[in-house]
Amino acid sequence: MNTQIKMFKKEKAAKISSEEVNALDKIEYPLMEDFYTIQGEGAHTGRPAYFIRTAGCDVNCWWCDVKESWDEEKHPRVKTKEIVKRAVDSGAKFAVITGGEPLLHNLEPLTVRLKQAGLETHIETSGSSPLSGQLDWITLSPKRFKKPLDEVFPYVDELKVVVLTNKDLAWAEENAKKCPPNTQLLLQPEWETPKSIPLIVDYVKKNPQWGISLQTHKFINVP
Repeated sequence: MNTQIKMFKKEKAAKISSEEVNALDKIEYPLMEDFYTIQGEGAHTGRPAYFIRTAGCDVNCWWCDVKESWDEEKHPRVKTKEIVKRAVDSGAKFAVITGGEPLLHNLEPLTVRLKQAGLETHIETSGSSPLSGQLDWITLSPKRFKKPLDEVFPYVDELKVVVLTNKDLAWAEENAKKCPPNTQLLLQPEWETPKSIPLIVDYVKKNPQWGISLQTHKFINVP
């Protein structure tokens, strides 16, 4: 394992001085929302999780169901200390950092403090910006109109591709080739495109290295 990988994948946060803790705690993030819920999609479906949704996005998927997260100027900036406190107080065991596009922000302060508080750190990203932070699980959801950076692929734990048409299946395979051999591969139907469901089912039956991700939180009516 090279030193760059160690930067992003650490079982435990390094010990730091009280002065460094204070400095990290003061770092602010544009925050659209944060809440305790159930992870509704992907490899960790069904697990209780604390969601931290940063504001700001330069990908702007037309099917995005949180378009209000795109403009970070419309959302308050919240200190790391307060975000971590809310996560800890919720009783959650792991935090999911999402967006928007969370990698538009330096996630080192937030993830270090979350891990020091005993939480696993997960991220859901398009991979269009450089990785930052200490992350236990990286979910890459690549978009054809703003491709992921090649430097992201070696660290991907889960590849989750939203599918509308056959073009997205080809896009999924293109990205899968760049991921590590043990990456979990998932295809997810776009919520407003029901015709994508039989397309995915047929594809997964013929290509069993892939699985299916569903947005179960929308079925059980949780955020």
